[in-house]
Amino acid sequence: MKMKINKKKSITKKLFIITAAMFALFIGITLIIQTVFFEKFYVSKKRSSLQSNVEKFKQEYNKAANNEKVIELIEEYEGTYNMKIVILNGANELSLITKPNRNKLDIAKLREVTEFINQWTERTNNANLESFKKRGETVNIITQKRKDRPGNITVISPNSKRNEIIFAVTSLQPINEAVSVIEEMYKYFSIGAVFFIIILAFIYSNMITKPLIKINRVATKMSKLDFSEKCTIKSEDEIGNMALSLNFLSENLNEALTSLKEANSKLEEDIEKERKLEKIRREFVAAVSHELKTPISLIDGYAMGLKDNIFEEEEKDYYLDIIIDEGKKMANLVNDMLDLSNLESGSFNLTREEFDICNLIKFTLKKYRNIIEEKTVKIELNLLEQTMVYADWNRMEQVITNFITNALRHVNENGTIYVSMINKDDKTSIEIENTGSTIPKEELSKIWDKFYKVDKSRNRKLGGTGLGLSIVKNILTAHNYSFGVENTERGVKFYFVVKKILK
Repeated sequence: MKMKINKKKSITKKLFIITAAMFALFIGITLIIQTVFFEKFYVSKKRSSLQSNVEKFKQEYNKAANNEKVIELIEEYEGTYNMKIVILNGANELSLITKPNRNKLDIAKLREVTEFINQWTERTNNANLESFKKRGETVNIITQKRKDRPGNITVISPNSKRNEIIFAVTSLQPINEAVSVIEEMYKYFSIGAVFFIIILAFIYSNMITKPLIKINRVATKMSKLDFSEKCTIKSEDEIGNMALSLNFLSENLNEALTSLKEANSKLEEDIEKERKLEKIRREFVAAVSHELKTPISLIDGYAMGLKDNIFEEEEKDYYLDIIIDEGKKMANLVNDMLDLSNLESGSFNLTREEFDICNLIKFTLKKYRNIIEEKTVKIELNLLEQTMVYADWNRMEQVITNFITNALRHVNENGTIYVSMINKDDKTSIEIENTGSTIPKEELSKIWDKFYKVDKSRNRKLGGTGLGLSIVKNILTAHNYSFGVENTERGVKFYFVVKKILK
């Protein structure tokens, strides 16, 4: 089943939404914290910084040798830390006030600190002022803003060494206005963040989504048993490792399936081979049954006749000879089947020796002289004397016997059988050809099969069992001799090629 990617649920879209949500949440929380706590933080920081600077000033002020040094020190601190310093002496009078420059802000600070000191001293009697000086505790006071001026932070630090009080004031900038400006800035920042998130989404797509799409495409092909495509992702991260693992899995599955296919093909071949063997076994049993049926019927019939004394006395010997003859034929058939089974099993051993195959051919022909004369068949020999071979005499006699009896069965009336030996370099071709009808082309390759008959009627006098050519094939194959059959202008020729022993 083909897997389709749901674009509504794509990883790029999810990452885009998550990033945008997190970014918006961060901006929102930052804006809330800034609105609620920024002003308090700013004031607290300002008060702490002013008080620290006053303490530093006090330490340096107590070390100053004269008023000129003090004035320089005050000017330095006022310029550096944006504050105005006024000292209230032991007589509770303002002293050591630097001259304001042309800066309107500096003039306003001086006026504000002077007004504050006057108001503070009016509320505090002399006894309380002396007590404040002795305690040495620094305090800071916040003056709320008014329409015409911003609020101030004023630090009041007693200087017990000189019996004085140091006043330092710094103005609070309009925090609300700063907050509104920051809020406006965040609007533009948010617009920029959107573009940033879009760019980030493309980066996500290239880094994550595209590799995953490639992996998904390869995995989809793998699900269809197509292992031709590999993941080409070369990153050294988790996705790269996933691609390598998928390629490794693809190779292993491909090898496993290839092995499985080969095993399955081999199994199919074995099953087909077994079917053929079973078919051969059935045909073999059927053929054996057919071959045994006639002699068994004859033996049974004649034996019953003899038992029941239905034959004349002079006929009994004749029918007993038939029974004996049919028994021999059955014995020959059984012997041939055992011989063929032994040959096909490969368990037999050849007893090789050197001998003249020309003599073997002459010896075999002599055994069939009577039959040849009865059939008025002419034999033409073209033999090569002293053709020595290294083979099994008995088995090669079986081969020549089968070829000669086969020729005698199929030669035409008053026909000719040609027995020839032809030199071919270090080999000799032995050919046995009979005149008569040829074998149909489609049956030439089948005549070596067990019980296969070209001529369905068999000459029983020659004792054919239908296994001769199968035995010949196995014997010649065991000797590594080539052999064959072919139709000629005169009839049919069987041949086999032996290797000579060169002297």
